Amino acid sequence: MENGNKRLAVLVGCNYRNTPHELNGCINDVLAMRDVLVKRFGFDHSHIELLTDAPGSLVMPTGANIKKALDQMLKKAEPGDVLFFQYSGHGTRIPSAKPGHPFRQDEAIVPCDFNLITDVDFRQLVNCLPKGASFTILSDSCHSGGLIDKEKEQIGPSSVTNYGTLQQSCSPKTIPFESILQHLTSQTSINTSDIGTHLLELFGADASHKFHLHPHELDFSESLKTDEGILLSGCQANENSADMNPMMTGGKAYGAFSNAVQMVLKDHLGSLSNKEVVLLARKSLEAGGFAQHPCLYCSDENADAPFLWQPQGSDL
Repeated sequence: MENGNKRLAVLVGCNYRNTPHELNGCINDVLAMRDVLVKRFGFDHSHIELLTDAPGSLVMPTGANIKKALDQMLKKAEPGDVLFFQYSGHGTRIPSAKPGHPFRQDEAIVPCDFNLITDVDFRQLVNCLPKGASFTILSDSCHSGGLIDKEKEQIGPSSVTNYGTLQQSCSPKTIPFESILQHLTSQTSINTSDIGTHLLELFGADASHKFHLHPHELDFSESLKTDEGILLSGCQANENSADMNPMMTGGKAYGAFSNAVQMVLKDHLGSLSNKEVVLLARKSLEAGGFAQHPCLYCSDENADAPFLWQPQGSDL
């Protein structure tokens, strides 16, 4: 792939302030990444859309607003462009509606209004990518492994060795399915455990595409081809990602995975492959005693491709 003409990014940080699910470092994560995108990877400030739930934010990171920002980014994309989406916030797992998987769970992120964005939504975005463009997703959230439905695993559970325990100074970036269901039920007053029913009732056309499709339509045949989707996940699908508490660490709040990526980039100024970024982030988290294992999902070719196609000369 040639270096893109345009570099476009959507950065989302959700701290869920004044809720039972409050986090501390998610907005800091995306602000730090914005600086790195501009200074190192050649992004223009005007091509970076930032969505946070900070007090006074004009556009909140609701499910509809996040998907609108991603759709607009994809519509601007042309062959050779480099697209990037970072999400720092809560993730969750929901029962799969796919036929033949009665006990399987699917991955989703949790926007500030609980209008879940699912693995099916990210798969559809990747499928809309123009040929020759790339779309990198960095998700610092619990259960983020496999967030692009059917993307090939390059570094995942099969390459894990167990280490570490969850540090006392951090919070897991997850909201359990039961808590999400309880929250949605309190708003719809519908007595059902089918989360799709609640989301469709509350959000209508803005609900995840997963809940608009018949279960048999969820197996996209077109998604089995090689594509340019690249997912760097903060952990495996069955794991939690950590949010560091500033009161405990005595410093700035941050997501453990986002911070590990920042440290890797700081220590290695030259171009790194997607695989190298994930493996080095794993080492950094292991050294810090974190019990999470970042993963990489993409084609074989993109595993060895430079992270965000770092421009030549930007390592000076």
